[in-house]
Amino acid sequence: MKSDMNIGQFLATRARMNPQREMLFDIKAERRFSFEEANARANQLCHALAGMGLEPGDRVALLAYNGHQFVESFFGPAKMGLVIMPLNWRLTADELAFILKDGGAKALIFDTDFTNLAADLHGRGAVGSDVEHWIAIGTEAPDFARHYERLLAPQPIDEPAELADGSDNLFIMYTSGTTGLPKGVVHTHETVFWAIIAVVNTGDIRGTDRYLLLLPLFHVGALTPMIGAVYRGNSLVILRDFDPLRVWQLFESERIDTSLAVPAMLNFMLLVPGHEQFDHSSVRNIICGAAPVPVATINAFIDLGIEIHQVYGLTESGGPGCLIVGEDSLSHVGSAGRAFFHTETKIIDEQGETVAPGETGEILLRGRHIMKEYWNRPDATAETLQGGWLHTGDVATMDADGFVTICDRKKDMIISGGENVYPAEIENVLMQHCEVADAAVIGLPSEKWGESPLAIIVPAQGSLEESAVMDFCQGKLARFKQPTAVRFVDSIPRNPSGKILKRLLRDQFLTEAS
Repeated sequence: MKSDMNIGQFLATRARMNPQREMLFDIKAERRFSFEEANARANQLCHALAGMGLEPGDRVALLAYNGHQFVESFFGPAKMGLVIMPLNWRLTADELAFILKDGGAKALIFDTDFTNLAADLHGRGAVGSDVEHWIAIGTEAPDFARHYERLLAPQPIDEPAELADGSDNLFIMYTSGTTGLPKGVVHTHETVFWAIIAVVNTGDIRGTDRYLLLLPLFHVGALTPMIGAVYRGNSLVILRDFDPLRVWQLFESERIDTSLAVPAMLNFMLLVPGHEQFDHSSVRNIICGAAPVPVATINAFIDLGIEIHQVYGLTESGGPGCLIVGEDSLSHVGSAGRAFFHTETKIIDEQGETVAPGETGEILLRGRHIMKEYWNRPDATAETLQGGWLHTGDVATMDADGFVTICDRKKDMIISGGENVYPAEIENVLMQHCEVADAAVIGLPSEKWGESPLAIIVPAQGSLEESAVMDFCQGKLARFKQPTAVRFVDSIPRNPSGKILKRLLRDQFLTEAS
C-alpha cells in the first residue's frame, strides 16, 4: 500500500469497518447496496480495467447518470491510480469530443441512454477522441462497446494490488472557461482528501445521516458529498433525475436527514401542491449553492422547519469555500457564512490589497483542497493560482466577523439552473453564423432558472430573425447554454481594446426586462 490517502481505499476501509451498513439506495435501479457489496463491485471493475491494459495515470471518462454504476466507476479506478473524467451529459457531441481529446481519455463508460452520442464519438475515430475501450451501462450494449455487467461478472472481488498515492491525480472535471474553451480542473487524491476533511469538520454531518443526492455527479457539488458520505459512513439515497415531488416523497419514506440543492431546485420544491403535508421532520437542513439563495426562499423553508445552509465554492476548490450553518443561517440570512475549516478567505481590491470589512472586492481562497492545476493550461493556472491563493473572479464582501456575502461575478459567468454558462462560449458559436456581424451574451433574471442567456446580435444585413439565431444554436450548444431570447442592435459597445462593455448592455437590457 503506497498511501492511506488513496480516495478509492476509503470505500474499502468503510467496507471493513461497516460491511453490512447500507451504503446506497439507487432509486432508478431499485437496488440497495451495503458498503461490502459496493466495494466488491468497485474492485471487479478495477480488475476488468487493469485486464484491458489500462495503467495508473490513464484517464477513464464517465458519461453516466447518477446511479450505483457511477459510484463504482469512481472508486474502483481510483484505487489503481486511474484518473476519472466525469462528463456533463448535457453537452453536445462536439463539446464532448473536445473534452475527451483534450483529456486523452482511453476508456469511456456510458449509459445506453447516450448510445447515440457515444456512437457519434466512436464514429469520429482518432479525430474525435483517444478512447480505445467503450463500456455500456444498460440492458444491451451497442456492437462497438462491452457490456458493463458482463464485464464485471467474471472478475475477482479482492482488493487491487496497485494503489495510487496522495500526490497522484484523481479526477479531471471540465468547466467552461471565459475564452469559450472548457478547462480541465485537476484534483489529486490529496486535494480531495482535504476537501472532505474541510466538509466533515464544518457542516452539520452526522455518522448516521441519510443523504439525498440530487445534483448530477459530474458536478463537484455532488461528487464531493458522495465521497464525503463514504468517508463518514453515511447512507446515500441517489436520485437519477431531479423530481421535486419525488424529493418530498423521499424525505418521508427514506427519512432523509440532509441534502444539497441549487436555488432553482428549492423553488421547484416549493411549487409542489401540498408539499407541506409530507413528513419532512427528519430533514435538519438543505445545503444550497451554485448561486445566491433568495431570502424569500430561505424563509419559506425556515417556516417548514428546514434550515437552508448557503454554501459558496468552486470546482477549483474541490467544493469548500464558505458555509453558513446552524443558528448563523437564521441570524445572517443571505450570507454564505464563514470560511470552511482548513480554508482561508480574503477580499482584495484591483491592486491586490485586502479591503476593509464591508467593502467589495474579489474573493480569494487558500487551502490544501485547492486544485493542482488546469489540465495542459499553464497560463490559465498561473493566472488563477497566485501566491497560493485561488483567484475566484467573484465579487464579495466580508464583515468584521468573517461572514462573506457574494455580490456579483467579476467574470461574465451566467448560472442557469445551477449550471455554469460562459457567454464567450455562446458568442463564439453565434459569430459562426454568416448573417451575424457581432454578438454579445448576458444573463437575464429568470424565475425558473435563476438566469437565462440573452443573445444581443448585430445583424450583417438586417434581415436576421430571432428564430433563425436560436435554430442555429441547436446541436452546437447544450440546451442550458442556448439563448432563450434574442435582441437586435445596431452596434455592441466596446472599450478601446475591443472588450465588450457588458455593464452597459446589462444596464440597457435588464432595465428593459424589468
